[in-house]
Amino acid sequence: MNRAPTKPFDLKPILDSLPLLPGVYRFFDGKGEVLYVGKARQLKKRVASYFQKTNVSPRIRLMVSHIARIETTVTRSEAEALLLENNLIKSLKPRYNILFRDDKSYPYIVLTGEKFPRLTYYRGTPNRQHQYFGPYPNSYAAKESIHLLQKIFRIRTCEDSVFSNRTRPCLLHQIHRCTAPCVKFISAEDYQADIRNAVLLLQGKHQEVEQTLRAAMERAAEAQHYEQAAALRDQLRALHTVQQKQFVESTGGATDADIIALAQSEKHLAGHPQDGLVCLNLAMVRGGRHLGDKSFFPEHAEDLPANEIVQAFIAQHYLNRSVPPLLVLDAACDDETLAQLLSEQAGHAVKISQAASGERRQWLEMAQRNALLALQQRIAQQGGQKLRLDKLREWLELPDLQRIECFDISHTMGEAAQASCVVYENLDMRPAQYRRYNITGITPGDDYAAMRQALTRRYQRLAEACPESYRRDGPKEEGTRPDLILIDGGLGQLHIAMDVMHELGLNELALVGVAKGEERKAGLEQLIFPDGTAKQLRSDDPALHLIQQIRDEAHRFAITGHRAKRGKARTASSLEEISGVGDKRRRSLLMHFGGLREVAQASVEQLSQVEGISKALAEKIYQRLH
Repeated sequence: MNRAPTKPFDLKPILDSLPLLPGVYRFFDGKGEVLYVGKARQLKKRVASYFQKTNVSPRIRLMVSHIARIETTVTRSEAEALLLENNLIKSLKPRYNILFRDDKSYPYIVLTGEKFPRLTYYRGTPNRQHQYFGPYPNSYAAKESIHLLQKIFRIRTCEDSVFSNRTRPCLLHQIHRCTAPCVKFISAEDYQADIRNAVLLLQGKHQEVEQTLRAAMERAAEAQHYEQAAALRDQLRALHTVQQKQFVESTGGATDADIIALAQSEKHLAGHPQDGLVCLNLAMVRGGRHLGDKSFFPEHAEDLPANEIVQAFIAQHYLNRSVPPLLVLDAACDDETLAQLLSEQAGHAVKISQAASGERRQWLEMAQRNALLALQQRIAQQGGQKLRLDKLREWLELPDLQRIECFDISHTMGEAAQASCVVYENLDMRPAQYRRYNITGITPGDDYAAMRQALTRRYQRLAEACPESYRRDGPKEEGTRPDLILIDGGLGQLHIAMDVMHELGLNELALVGVAKGEERKAGLEQLIFPDGTAKQLRSDDPALHLIQQIRDEAHRFAITGHRAKRGKARTASSLEEISGVGDKRRRSLLMHFGGLREVAQASVEQLSQVEGISKALAEKIYQRLH
């Protein structure tokens, strides 16, 4: 690794030391913040190009003017540089890189590997024990497909522990959503036939499924097995109904592809919320069926050409994630290394194509329309947010108000107390900057002490920093100065916040308490100020709507964290109370599954695979935790 001296910034010795080899470079400003991360086939030429070009964009000129230090890492190949660049962008979140926020895993439909396979919904990394179909763009698309498959083939969805202990059919059998293999109402051969047809349908082979069902119905009718023939007839009818309401279908066979389209807003007035907005729409086609789409709104993508945005998306989205054989784009992607790396990762050839005709052109046009529609909706939403923020600025007399942080405390009779801090900035909530604080060492149920602890932990580092080091766009929230702090509570909680700020020397931070109105009705909230005055906004005031939005998000975030913490604590207590589960077996369970929540989510079969856990003990553990 090569490191340049911080001051004064002298480019010549840095360039002289750079090799003509592939690698990754990082630009830093004078405060040590990462400005940009990039990859290069030849580090020396690529880094020098930033300082030699005269026709670069204003954005790049601004970035170059702030560079105070350069670091480089040499890699063995351009593909390795691409992987390192992607990992650094995700971890460092540089100010001038395009950033796509999408860390969630995508849902799959799973057919398990048992004698009587189970149809289920799954998020996470697939393994080889089961058959996986997808990924799907959202949970609705996956669950809707499961529901439709249940209608046609009546495949079981119950847990193995339930399946193995049934003595009579459940409600799903009575409403014709399951063939009840648990009590042998269907033979293993017939059940496997339904599984094969379900697989064909998930692979997009609709005509083959229909031909198989029709031939089986005719054979049953000829053999005078009229009940079986009627059941097959009902399956055919259900299949035709599903085909009419199912997601858009392909006529060109069982194609797996992702369609990527881009929409960019035009600039009008400086500071208008729609300036620089970009929407990228990802549509998923699996087995020839258009399963749905997902829209992304990248950060730092204003004024950049479409091909750079699309290439950044492909690298950040697909590396270390499932990728189909075909990507259809509406912008050029000339990075051959990217396609090669995706192919190596996927274990099959991945083609990145801009040329689209016939059905692919229809898919691309659909994705383009959806991208434009999502962009228009985001523009309208941000326009409403700007109105809300302007009204709040005016009402609080804080003309520079940008960043708002809100705190809430959640517990159950003092148990598993947690504090939440949510962040509103740049006309939107910023989930990546949310924080939870486990409250310890206080009297259970003491909300004042809990609030004191959370505020102290949040702003201690800010108080220790120099004012010059305050940042508005840094990845670490502790160094970011809020313009307004909302405290969910009345005068008592607000006084605690005032005491904490006084102790930390942060008296200049604006504080407002949000007290629930009579009968806790929305629109009747009172705002409490440090001087003890209380004011109430009209229920239709946009400023109040913004406060309610932020306060409700803080409450939701606190509640979900508290419930998870309480569940873990109760799971641990439950494990200790199970006879036959001592310290050694409890440690084995936790090490095998990775945590208490995962133990609670495991099936009897999964539990019995842990060393020292018999099938009988696994059933006892499962029953105790559910």
